[in-house]
Amino acid sequence: MRTNPVKQKLKNGQPTFGVWLSMGDYFATRTLARMPWDWLTLDLEHSPIDWAQAAILFGAVADAGGVPLARVPRGDHDLIKRVLDAGAWGIVVPMVDTVEQAKAAIAAAKYPPQGDRSVGGGMHSMNFDASPDEYFAAANEEILVVLQTESPRGVANATEIYALPGCDAIFIGPNDLWAQMKTVENPNPTQAGHEALIQEVISTGKDVGTPTGMHVMTAEQALQRAEQGMQFIAIGSDVRMMALEAEATLKKLRPEEGTQSVVHY
Repeated sequence: MRTNPVKQKLKNGQPTFGVWLSMGDYFATRTLARMPWDWLTLDLEHSPIDWAQAAILFGAVADAGGVPLARVPRGDHDLIKRVLDAGAWGIVVPMVDTVEQAKAAIAAAKYPPQGDRSVGGGMHSMNFDASPDEYFAAANEEILVVLQTESPRGVANATEIYALPGCDAIFIGPNDLWAQMKTVENPNPTQAGHEALIQEVISTGKDVGTPTGMHVMTAEQALQRAEQGMQFIAIGSDVRMMALEAEATLKKLRPEEGTQSVVHY
């Protein structure tokens, strides 16, 4: 059975770099999977990707020797179970604000006695080049569980959440963190306040011993965050990379016409 190199790198204190898969395209996924990214995360939270499509893409990444992850729409047992049974090697769980939410997500990713994941399927073991019995015996150690801190409430509960057994890493969604900072009295948070919360997450992760990371847009930003101690760092997405290259080309071909990307990540 294959082992998860991302989990090992995180334990060793090394940074890992990956890309969000938002297009749901087989060709694009296979292309990226043959590059030396540490992991590729299929975004099932904000992209219209169905289950059969997701299973095909997890298999494409695994067959290329990569590590396929999935960001689930939320931390529900059924959603986590389905992506793992479809062949994902780990999960990224959004909007984890409380210890109770964190515990439920971790439990859904672990077979008993560590959790309550249901036993079944066979596609998961295929992606690890293992038999089902081999997979069932080793999955609790190999599946990566990444929880997202995306609100001031999540930051306030950070110490308790990050210290939970089975929490392998913490991932900041900077845009949602910014949005969740807004209040009726203060609808426009400051950049300094936003960065202060990010630094608090990094500091808490170091204190507890849990790797942290976030979504950035450029390699330079990724290296900067790695210097600060982050280890699980996403750089843009497949669709953003395509759009940026297309925009750069159009600016040369038609400099008189402005181009504005519709892609956020």
